[in-house]
Amino acid sequence: MKVLKDCTKGSGHLLQANNVTDSRIRALVAGGCASLIGQTIIVPIDVISQHLMMVGQKVDGVAKNMKPSIQNGAGKSKTQLALAITKDIYHIDGLRGFYRGYIASLFTYVPSSALWWTFYHLYQDHLNNLFPSWFPHLGIQCTSAILGGLTTTTLINPLDIVRARLQVQRLDSIGQTFRILWREERFYTFTKGLTARLIMSTFYSFSIILGYESVKRWSVKEQYREQIRW
Repeated sequence: MKVLKDCTKGSGHLLQANNVTDSRIRALVAGGCASLIGQTIIVPIDVISQHLMMVGQKVDGVAKNMKPSIQNGAGKSKTQLALAITKDIYHIDGLRGFYRGYIASLFTYVPSSALWWTFYHLYQDHLNNLFPSWFPHLGIQCTSAILGGLTTTTLINPLDIVRARLQVQRLDSIGQTFRILWREERFYTFTKGLTARLIMSTFYSFSIILGYESVKRWSVKEQYREQIRW
């Protein structure tokens, strides 16, 4: 997460240096670039964690590919299971297996990050005009983050389902996964797992901005602290 925030901040400064003054455009581009870098690092970890979550479950495409000793998970600690899954993925697919669903992850998380930061600034601009001047600015920012997270999660949810299916079930392509989901779920594809994702997004968005904006305020030099609006 620190990598993503540093990349977002760096991209934002670069755009500002090139006279891009609209904060929403800077947030859109910077958020997308940060997610592109972040997913390159995170996808292999995500692939392993997805398989860990499916251990012991009878799911087509997983049980027939994973070794029985891994699928049952009997007598193994989480660390041993993670190592066994890592070896099994490498044995079946090579290094390519750790980036299964990478394109789908980019299609999911690059727009998700870009939209999240864009909506965060958009909601913040509107709420600043709605709330009185005495209302804590940090409260406005946290509220904007939650609203931005809820909006983004609702829009991106179908892509997130496709990403998860690709990584866990070893399907061949994004198109094939969409066709299977449409055949199985129809319009339920757009709402499948949405409630859980919205709850997670609420806590995630609130905690990230509460920490991020608080650290920014605490990091301001002493002579400028009186100018900061909490």
